[in-house]
Amino acid sequence: MAQAARLSGFPEWLPGDRIVEERVIDLLKHTFELNGYAALHTRAVEPLSALAKDGEIDKEIFAVSRLHGDPAEARNPMGLHFDLTVPFARYVVENAGHLSFPFKRYQIQPVWRGERPQDGRFREFIQADIDVVAEDTLADHFEVEVPLVMAQAFEALSELGVPPVRILANNRKLLEGFARGLDLENIPAVLRSLDKYDKIGPEKVGELLAADAGASAAQQKALLALAGIEADTSAFAEQVLALGVSNDLLDEGLESLVRLVDAARQVQPGVVVAQLKIARGLDYYTGSVYETQLRGHESLGSVCSGGRYDSLATNGRKTYPGVGISLGVSRLMSRLVGKNRMLAATRSVPTAVLVAVTDESARAEADATAMQLRRRGIPVDVAPAASKFGKQIRFADRRGIPYVWFIDGETGHEVKDIRSGEQVSADPELWAPPAEDVWPRVERVDAGAAD
Repeated sequence: MAQAARLSGFPEWLPGDRIVEERVIDLLKHTFELNGYAALHTRAVEPLSALAKDGEIDKEIFAVSRLHGDPAEARNPMGLHFDLTVPFARYVVENAGHLSFPFKRYQIQPVWRGERPQDGRFREFIQADIDVVAEDTLADHFEVEVPLVMAQAFEALSELGVPPVRILANNRKLLEGFARGLDLENIPAVLRSLDKYDKIGPEKVGELLAADAGASAAQQKALLALAGIEADTSAFAEQVLALGVSNDLLDEGLESLVRLVDAARQVQPGVVVAQLKIARGLDYYTGSVYETQLRGHESLGSVCSGGRYDSLATNGRKTYPGVGISLGVSRLMSRLVGKNRMLAATRSVPTAVLVAVTDESARAEADATAMQLRRRGIPVDVAPAASKFGKQIRFADRRGIPYVWFIDGETGHEVKDIRSGEQVSADPELWAPPAEDVWPRVERVDAGAAD
């Protein structure tokens, strides 16, 4: 017999909340497919040797082993993937001969991280990724496309009541070029320090730049001035140039970021914002980087992030550069159905009609009626036990089922809308509920608590 054994960091939504999650996922899939992204599903485990490669900073991996496994398996231990990028890179290398490049894919799967659970952060959670991967060379315009597709996805989610977002963008070439223009050489240390800007503030970042990157007071001042620049137009470029630092890589990154912001402004003004403190704590990014804030819930942190990587996937002969962005579905859900609930399903079960059973001897007829309705696309359940009509109506009401179907040998078939009390004669081959009642809907409940 199973006993209660709650584990923190492993969300298990109630049925009504799962309906909300599935609706979110359906809208994401629809948006991604509208933009030409094909669905993939990769395995849950990868060799620890692949997962432990340099890449993500401060990651913790769940190792996997079989209790009665072959001792030889210990020589190639496995772990649960902590994101969808590493398995996707492996998938591309293994299946390159069967793919047409540039290859656009989306994945919506669980991932696992052994970090400390906190607000919006889980040990098991669903991510929704889109990536574009090319063979040898990736066109720059995909760095513009990817965040705009995610902005389009959030526009679709806004129909449910999901708050709008700001997609914050920067470019690693801009950051690296600026640091090199200041004669700093430990670029990873510079990026790691800037990536902590929002967590620890500029003063502490300056101390990290001095301790880890060897930055002088003047170099710290210049880097912190760069990190303070933010704009939703290409005017930010003039602010960067005014800092008086010159470097070819800086110019290249600045041009790329200007192109992204200008293109985004034409499609959805104000959604993509250049924020030059964005660094991203992943070493494999080489170009554009993105983070996303849910407006009114900025303390949640980034709900969607990604960037360009030029050499994550390679088979030794060919390199497959790519650009991608990942939405934390479970993190988003923590706001949508959490303590300050924003969305709810109109009912907790898919069932639109409950067929009542007056006597167990009549169950076969009830089952036949239910099947008639199901064949016409109406979700139906049959009462679990014969009982008085009032009890069966209460059974439906507790689950939010709007209609109860009665079969009487004398009067025939009748259906009751238990919300209004209206009861009418009905033919199971003709009757249908209104379109809005066929399936559960997701509705806005509360604006939520803004930060």
